[in-house]
Amino acid sequence: MSFFLRWLFALLLLTATYNPTPWNYVRWASRHGQDQMPLAVLLGLVLFVGYVIYLRATLRSIGAFGVALVLALVGALLWVLFDYGLFDLSDPKLVTWIGILALSLVLGVGLSWSIIRRALSGQVDMDDVEDN
Repeated sequence: MSFFLRWLFALLLLTATYNPTPWNYVRWASRHGQDQMPLAVLLGLVLFVGYVIYLRATLRSIGAFGVALVLALVGALLWVLFDYGLFDLSDPKLVTWIGILALSLVLGVGLSWSIIRRALSGQVDMDDVEDN
């Protein structure tokens, strides 16, 4: 599975949980959670499992310092793009989407870090197992 797919699943996890549109778990559960409690709990647990997988893998592979470093890089990139006038931060929906994108990049890098490090350095982790 490539970095793009890992990042895409992280983006889907985050946008399924919350986004500025009406189509997300948080808004659905706040409106219909009382009426459909078993479904709300099931969907909440599915999302929770996804977060546990991504967060555990991210913290194991790059740690809290790595998370901060990736966020700093994304923040600096956004600062440059804003400075060149490529987008306007006065729109709260755009800011929310940018935050979702930034967090999904952190989770995508965290889940893919062993592959990225191996590609850059040529070193193999002890956890890497080749299927032949």
